[in-house]
Amino acid sequence: MENNKIKKIIESLIFSSASPIAIKEIRSFFSDEKISTSVVESIIKELQEQYLTSGVNLIKVSTGYRFQVSEDCNEWVSKFYPEKPQRYSRALMETLALIIYKQPITRTEIEAVRGVSVSSNIIKTLLEREWIKILGYKDVPGKPAIFGSTKEFLNSHNLNSLSQLPKLDDIIELSEQAKAQLGLPDINQEDQKSLNINLEDGDNLDSENIH
Repeated sequence: MENNKIKKIIESLIFSSASPIAIKEIRSFFSDEKISTSVVESIIKELQEQYLTSGVNLIKVSTGYRFQVSEDCNEWVSKFYPEKPQRYSRALMETLALIIYKQPITRTEIEAVRGVSVSSNIIKTLLEREWIKILGYKDVPGKPAIFGSTKEFLNSHNLNSLSQLPKLDDIIELSEQAKAQLGLPDINQEDQKSLNINLEDGDNLDSENIH
């Protein structure tokens, strides 16, 4: 099969998919043609360059590639589709931030940092949005659930990895006591590098991390 034909098929597959498509999925689709991963990667790169100045862009998120409206056209598309984005409470956003940055973490540990209780509705909303998931249960009395972030959270925020996020104390206001609990004061470059590595591993936590 000619490369131009393969390129058109890959373009149509990504365009028609309801969710991001990974390179390995595209390659397996062409299993009969014995197309290598490097060929698929090269074609996707060509497509990204082709759509770079278009009204839609081909971008990479956590679970693969997808087409989306270019940033400079977002405002116009929003006017055409005037549906208002869902608004979330500050409590929900702070809870989400703590789960993302300090995972694995329990509800009690979140409450200890925030200084207030976490509503069951907040946890329920985050689980329903598939922005967080239960990683397991802590081996202490009561067996509290341990939460972590998901790849769906990354996809919905156009992120490829958690290391692309800003620092936690740039997102939510924390007391000095809370910062001390989280080890945030005087973060140097090495600490930040370590934090990024921990965040990258967020989706690979196992029972050794939980107990």
